[in-house]
Amino acid sequence: MIMYFPKMIMYYPTVLPRKMDKVLVLLNCFPSLHVPHNLPSSPPISSTSPSSPSPTRRALSLSIISLSTALFSIPAFSCPAASSATSITDFLDLPNSGGVKALDLRIGSGPVPDEGDQVAIHYYGRLAAKQGWRFDSTYDHKDSAGEPVPFVFTLGSGKVIAGIETAVRSMKVGGVRRVIIPPSQGYQNTTQEPLPPNFFDRQRLFTTIFNPTRLANGEGSILGTLVFDIELVSLRNQ
Repeated sequence: MIMYFPKMIMYYPTVLPRKMDKVLVLLNCFPSLHVPHNLPSSPPISSTSPSSPSPTRRALSLSIISLSTALFSIPAFSCPAASSATSITDFLDLPNSGGVKALDLRIGSGPVPDEGDQVAIHYYGRLAAKQGWRFDSTYDHKDSAGEPVPFVFTLGSGKVIAGIETAVRSMKVGGVRRVIIPPSQGYQNTTQEPLPPNFFDRQRLFTTIFNPTRLANGEGSILGTLVFDIELVSLRNQ
């Protein structure tokens, strides 16, 4: 008796076809990855087993999944615009920001801060590399009366990560802005503010961003990517 065994065909999608358009849009947030935009419209079919994904492919996959999760899972501040679905294409590059992207969820009606002003903000801070893990929020910082305490800093002091300073500079008091901060404009060391008050949150944050093994694997372009929702509460001219 002759037995016939059909030839095994391995289906190995590089990117799911129905999500190709979304992936191409998300890639625009990571220009430093140098990923070619001529991705195939349909996944290649191979008769042999695929080799293990390269570190670059793994980093790219993580960046797409992580940033997507961070953007679409953030509980934004209470405002009409925040309730609608957020698309990456709605974000705009802030001028001379080093790649910071911003989406205004609410336009404020107050003044715009000047360099040297003392500003107070509320924020939600999330880390894209941890699937949108919220590492800190001013709404978790309460005073003796149980009220949330805003984060106060002097604009231009250099004590705060550059991405937040850049975002606040063009906001009006009362405004709410969601920003995507690339690693170059995020934490460069473990002393830059804002810092999570909880020691374990700080440890988890910085061991992720400055992980030497993952940096060596070429994942530096995603490890420190931050997503912040910022509300400019008040300012004081100095």
